[in-house]
Amino acid sequence: MTDSLVGRLRRLDASAISDACDREGLEGRVSIGPRPLTGPIRIAGRALTVELGPPAGLTSSRHLCAAAVDAGSADDVLVIAHQGRSDCAGWGGNLSRGARVRHVAGTVIDGAMRDLDEAIEIGYPVFASATTPKTARGRTEEKGWGHRITFDGLMVETGDYVVADSTGVVFVPADRMEKILSVAESIAAKEAAMAADIEAGRPVSEVMGADYEAMLR
Repeated sequence: MTDSLVGRLRRLDASAISDACDREGLEGRVSIGPRPLTGPIRIAGRALTVELGPPAGLTSSRHLCAAAVDAGSADDVLVIAHQGRSDCAGWGGNLSRGARVRHVAGTVIDGAMRDLDEAIEIGYPVFASATTPKTARGRTEEKGWGHRITFDGLMVETGDYVVADSTGVVFVPADRMEKILSVAESIAAKEAAMAADIEAGRPVSEVMGADYEAMLR
């Protein structure tokens, strides 16, 4: 059964959630590095985290990110801490296929992915800050999953909420999500009314006047 908060979050964009975070004094929750490279241009869900890092010379029988993919569901967004690296991929084609089969909402990577064309072909949403054909083998490894990570300088926990679109990525702590959603829904309704007034021909200077400037107070 879909998390009711996820259902509400999917009806909002990153800007509305960011504005709500500002209004509630929740700073430092936005990343503008990853961009939508495949599939739908907006995804939302609960964060399921993976931490990658420099290889320590240990041999693993499991491919990086595979355990998180297998644990994922339709309410989850895989959030990969890859330290912004572009010298090797932290995500690839078979991982995209596995996540799609699990109906995972999408993947957000602080760093590079590969097999972009394959992800586009199967329609799996991936947000990444770069692409590269270079393999992760010998260049990075999984340090763990399902725990607190640092993503583009932001602290993210598994179970936090995330919305990503062409504007950016916003993370919200689970214990603040209900309030942030309520505020964001109110902001989005006001923005929609303003958009309707502008489309009807009302001057923008009137629509975006004192009321607009006071929206986040």
